[in-house]
Amino acid sequence: MSCQKKHPMKTKLSIVMPCLNEIETIELCISKAQQFMRTHNIDGEVVIGDNGSTDGSIEKALAMGAIVVNVKEKGYGNASRGAIEAANGTYIITADTDDSHDLLNLKPFIVKLDEGYELVMGNRFKGEQRKNAMPFLHKYVGNPVLTFIGNLFFKTSIGDFHCGLRGFTKAAYEKMDLNSQGMEFASEIVVKASMLKLNITEVPTTVFEAGRTRKPHLRTFPDGWRHLRFLLLYSPKWLFLIPGVLLFFTGIVGLMVLLNSGSGIEYIRESTLILGIILFSFQFVVFYGLTKIFAVNHGLIPKSTNYSTLFQYFNLERGLVIGATLTLLGSVLLYTGFISELKIESTLKFIFPAIIAIALGIQIILFSFFFSILGLAEKK
Repeated sequence: MSCQKKHPMKTKLSIVMPCLNEIETIELCISKAQQFMRTHNIDGEVVIGDNGSTDGSIEKALAMGAIVVNVKEKGYGNASRGAIEAANGTYIITADTDDSHDLLNLKPFIVKLDEGYELVMGNRFKGEQRKNAMPFLHKYVGNPVLTFIGNLFFKTSIGDFHCGLRGFTKAAYEKMDLNSQGMEFASEIVVKASMLKLNITEVPTTVFEAGRTRKPHLRTFPDGWRHLRFLLLYSPKWLFLIPGVLLFFTGIVGLMVLLNSGSGIEYIRESTLILGIILFSFQFVVFYGLTKIFAVNHGLIPKSTNYSTLFQYFNLERGLVIGATLTLLGSVLLYTGFISELKIESTLKFIFPAIIAIALGIQIILFSFFFSILGLAEKK
C-alpha cells in the first residue's frame, strides 16, 4: 500500500471512498465532499483508496487535491481499510465513488459523532430513495433479509445494515480490528461494533441512482452470499448452538413419547431416527463450544462478558464426571436389556436409551479434554 499527497497533520474529518475505475463520477464525488467541508467550516480531507484504476481516476483525484492510497490487494474491504488507515481524521465517513450518496448532507453524521456516538449508520429506508437508486432485489429482498438476520444474530436495531454511507471515530475503527477483504466489510463494521458494545445510532440519508454508465462492481448473489456467510461465521450461537439445542430437545421429547407408546417394527424405525437426532444435535453443541473458544483465542471475535464464565462452570473434571456418569448409566441399561427375558420391544426400550447415554458420555469425555486444551490460552 502506498500513499500520495498524505498530510501529517491531524484533522477532524476524513471522507474516505474506495475506487476502481470511477472516472465518470470521482471528480463530482470529491467536489461534493470538499464543498460540504467548506460550507460547514470543517477541517478535513478526502482520502481515496484506489484498487488498481487504469482509467485516469487516480490522476483526476490527485488534481482535485484528494489523498490517494494505492491498495494492491483487490476487494472493497481492502481498498476501504487501506484508505481508512491512511486517514488523519478523528472522524471517518465512508462513501462510494459512484455519486449515489448524498455527500452534501453529511451534517447529521457529524452531529451524532459530536454527541459521542462511535458508529453512525446511514439509513436509506428512513431517508429518501430516488428513482432507480436501488435494484428491486436489493431493496425488497437482499437488504431487508440480511438486515433482519444481522439484527437477530447480533442484537442490534439497525434499519439498513449495508448502507455504504456511515461515520465512525478513528478510535472505534482501531478497536474493531477489521479484516474483511470484500463487500462483507460493510457487515463486519456493524457486527464488530455490536460485539464490542460501541455506541451505535443511525440517521436518515438519501440515495441516488449511480452516475456511472458501466456495470456496478456489486454482484447481487455472490456478494449477498458473502454477507450471509460472514453473519453466520461470526455467530456460532445461531450457526451451531440454537439449532443443536432445538434438535436435542426434539429428540428427547420424541424418545419419551416412544418409550411410553412405541411397539413393533415402528418402534425400531422411529428409535433409530431419534437416536440419530440426539447424537447429531449434540455435535452441534460441541461445535459451538469449540468454535467459540477458537474464534476468541485467535482474535476473530471479541471476548464477551460471559466468556470467562464458561470456564468457571465447565471444566475438565466436571466434564469427566458427567461423561463417566452417563457412560455408566448407559452400561447398566445395556446390561439390563441384554440379560432380560422380555419381549424384543421391551428389550429395545432399554437398549436404545443405553446407546444414547453411552455415546453422549464418551463424547462429553472427549470434548472435555479438547475444551480444556483450547482453554489453556484463557488461563495464561
